[in-house]
Order: sequence, then C-alpha cells, then structure tokens
Amino acid sequence: MWGPIRLLLPTRGDLTAMARDPRRDLLAGLTVAIVALPLALGFGVSSGLGAEAGLATAVVAGALAAVFGGSNLQVSGPTGAMTVVLVPIVAQYGPGGVLTVGLIAGVLLIALALLRAGRYMRYVPAPVVEGFTLGIACVIALQQIPSALGVAEADGERVLTVAWHAVRAFTTTPNWTALALAVGVAAAMLAGARWRPGVPFSIIAVITATVVAQLFHLDDAAPIGDLPAGLPAPSLAFLDVGALSSLLAPAVAVAALAALESLLSATVADGMTVGQRHDPDRELFGQGVANLAAPLFGGVPATAAIARTAVNVRTGARSRLAALTHAAVLAVIVFAAAPLVSKIPLAALAGVLLATAIRMVEVGSLRVMAKATRSDALTLVLTAVATVLLDLVYAVILGLLVAGALALRAVAKQARLDQVDLLPDLPGEHSEEERRLLAEHIVAYRIDGPMFFAAAHRFLLELSEVADVHVVILRMSRVTTIDATGALVLKDAVEKLNRRGIVVLTSGVRDTQRQVLDSTGTLELLRSEGREFRTTPEAIAAARRHLEDTGLLPGGPQSTRETVT
Repeated sequence: MWGPIRLLLPTRGDLTAMARDPRRDLLAGLTVAIVALPLALGFGVSSGLGAEAGLATAVVAGALAAVFGGSNLQVSGPTGAMTVVLVPIVAQYGPGGVLTVGLIAGVLLIALALLRAGRYMRYVPAPVVEGFTLGIACVIALQQIPSALGVAEADGERVLTVAWHAVRAFTTTPNWTALALAVGVAAAMLAGARWRPGVPFSIIAVITATVVAQLFHLDDAAPIGDLPAGLPAPSLAFLDVGALSSLLAPAVAVAALAALESLLSATVADGMTVGQRHDPDRELFGQGVANLAAPLFGGVPATAAIARTAVNVRTGARSRLAALTHAAVLAVIVFAAAPLVSKIPLAALAGVLLATAIRMVEVGSLRVMAKATRSDALTLVLTAVATVLLDLVYAVILGLLVAGALALRAVAKQARLDQVDLLPDLPGEHSEEERRLLAEHIVAYRIDGPMFFAAAHRFLLELSEVADVHVVILRMSRVTTIDATGALVLKDAVEKLNRRGIVVLTSGVRDTQRQVLDSTGTLELLRSEGREFRTTPEAIAAARRHLEDTGLLPGGPQSTRETVT
C-alpha cells in the first residue's frame, strides 16, 4: 500500500523547481491573491456560510493543494461550481453537513487517486463540459440577483425561484444603491479585462465600491459583516454523523465535481505553457487532502479554479511557490485586515460574481459545439438546462448518457450488411451457365463495422429477409468488434435460416472475436457441420459442393443418377 501512496507525495523536484525563479513566483502569487480575494469572499457568501468560509477555504485548500497536487501551476480554492452544490446542503444541514460532505469527498478523491482513476476523466465529452460550464455560469448569475438588487434572499433550493422572488421584491421596494454598486463593479471588471487584461480590476472595483459606500454613508449598501481575525482551530465539533447516509450522494457529487474541474483546470494550464505536464492521479490526491482539511477550519469543499490558475500562468508563475504565496497573502489578510474586509458591500461582491459568470461563458467554444454536429449541440443544451433546473450530478449524468447514446447511435449506423458479388472469389474456371446457376443459389453478404447490441437487431432483421436461395455466405473479416448480443443475434439468424432450409457458411472470423462467439455457442453451431472457413474462396467451394451433392448443380451424385436414368 505504501508504494502507490509514495508516488502521490511531494518530491525533491518540487522544491528544486520552487528555488529556480522565486521572484517571479512571488509576484505571480501576489497578483493571484489580489484577484482571488473578492472571489473567495463572494463564493463564501454565496455558499451560505459567510465570507469567512470562503477565505478559510482559499488559505487552507490553496496551500495544501499547491503542496500535494499534481500541477505546478494550479491554484485552488472556493469556486462557483462548488458553491452551486453546497447551497442546498448548507440550507438543509448547516455547517455540520458541509464538514461531513467535505470529509467524505476528501476520502473519495484520495481513493480515486490510489485507484489511478485520473486518466479516465479525459473521456468526458467536450459538449458535456461546455454545457456544464454554461449551466454553472447561469446558476452563479441567478444566485447573485438577491444581493445585486439589495433584497433579502427568499427561501428555496431552486435558483430560478429565488431569483424570481428577488425581482418581485425589488419591484415593490427598489434598492437602486445596491443595483448601481453591483452593475458598476461588474461593468468595471468586464471593460477592464478588455482594456488591460493584466490589471486586477476586480479588487480595484471592490475597493472603490467600499470607499464610496463609506464616504457617502450609503445605508442601502449592506456590508459583509464582522469577520473573525484569523482562522478557527481545526475541529470536528460540527460533524453530522446522524446524516451520513443522506449526505453520501452530495459527497459523491462534490468529489466528482472536484475531480472534473481540477483536472480540466490542470489541462488548461498545461496548454498555456511549454513543458508543463500535470499528474492527474496526484492532482486527485492533492484535492482530496485539501478537501479533508478545509472544512475542519470552517471552510467549504474546494477545487482548482480555472480563472485563478490562468492568471497565475499569465503572470509568469513557474512553480508551486506561486500558489503557496497566494494562500499566504490571503492568510495575512485574514489576520490583519478583517475589519476592513468586513465593510465590503454585499452588492459589490455580487457584481464580482456576475462578471465572473459572464466571463465563464466561452462564446467561441459554444459556437464550435453548436456547429459541429446536431448530437454535440443537443448534448450541450441538455446538460446546461439540467444544470440550471436539476443539479450538477444529474446534469453530468444526463449529459454523459445522452452523449453515450448518440455516440452509440452513430457507431451503430456504421455497421452494414451488404450483398456482394461472389464471382470474383469463385475458384477455378467456369462456364457462363455455371456462373449463372451459382448466382441463383448462393448469396454472399459482407458485414462491415461493429456488431454489438446497438446494431445487432437491425442486422438480424436484414439477414432474416434473405431471398429464396440455398446457401448464404457471411464474410466476417471486416467485423471490427462483436459483443455477446451480436454473437447471440448471429446465432439466432443462422438457426432461422437453417429452419428455412438455407445453409449458412462463414469466412474470415478474426481470432480476437472467437472467444465471444465460442461462449455463446455460435461457432459450435457452424463447426458441427463444417461450415466455418478461413477464406471466402474456400466457403464458395464448399457451397458449390453442397449444391452438387443436392443435385442443384451438375456434377454431383444426384445429377449423375438422373442422367443414367
């Protein structure tokens, strides 16, 4: 057991990389911390546990994931996608539910790492990822509407319902101050990102909004509220043991989301650099450790953050020191600047998250998916709608099921049963009359592509409609794969044709397909009467001998007796 764990632990090479260019890493970490501060506060508030939970997550999870994770450039902390999962958990179970879910999710992630499951995340189709991201962006934006409009958040688990009640409350008693702050911060971030992408306009906009609210005594701009100066001591006091069974499904959702988003973020970071490659299993291990620890300090489950990771790469990060610096700077803020942070208006944080949600949507990628195929477009739309209307687990499952079903449909369409001319493979010299007689009594079919459950029944239908002939030759050298369903359907088709008095011969069965054909008794059915052949000419020669023996072709015993008579 120690061997697999040792492969997932930090190495001496990590320390060597951190010592190569510490100045660049320290500067990159400081920049990321400035960008991450309002996001950590905002996601903490959105989760329902308060801004302090977001900061605790950014510090604890950010540091541990940097040390134990599988990417040199990854930055972890609270994210919008995770917040979406946590809102109903916080509403129903409170801090105890979050702690329990985080611990279970951490254990699951570590188990996935030990099972080397990281490599399988690459099989998630791109339309599912894009639809999932679009849906999350919509949910994050809807979650911010109450704070952006300055109204009390209504009870309810569905973001559409909560947003609708907030809009109705705003129309009754409008809070223009909160709306102006939220729109102003969002507009500053979006415009600034186009004008000067390297400048952290989020922190500038939040500071400006806070100063304006304090100078003009804007009572309608509700602040975050008091923050504790420092991180709480690790504690299991809130662990909700009684709800373990009901919290297992949400914990699986948290673990799956942490794995998916973290590995996707690490892949994006690799693509932005030259020579950087992440270890997916070690990344899962690092996220598992981070999610075990963060809830103990009052935080929420965490994952790698694509936006913060991208900022880290763009500002010149070279090693894990940058992500560690980001966590250290946020820790200093927690201990030294809590009173100042507590004065930030909630509406300003809502503006930060609204802008973040808008920037999550990659219009170019959506356009590519929509134009690729109708199947890709359908998968994307269904995943996005399910994310908004249901929840993230059902959305991903639905997306994978739809993508899988459409892929199977496309593959099944590649399977073909074509009647082919047997004359080119006919051995020996033959007269025109004999060729005509052979063509009347023997028909050859070539099976192309996969013969599995999605295509097998269509194959049986086509083969059962064979015209009134005496011999059918199935050429199977181009069958790419065959499963148990395909083998059973083939056996059924042979038996049905035999009952009609039609002899079935096969040629070109691949060695890799013999096991499944043997296990279902299909080959035994053919071997018992010597009807399986290596090549098509051999099968045609056997078919001709059969026709001669039955007197349907000249040269057999029956035709000789008729001649003597």
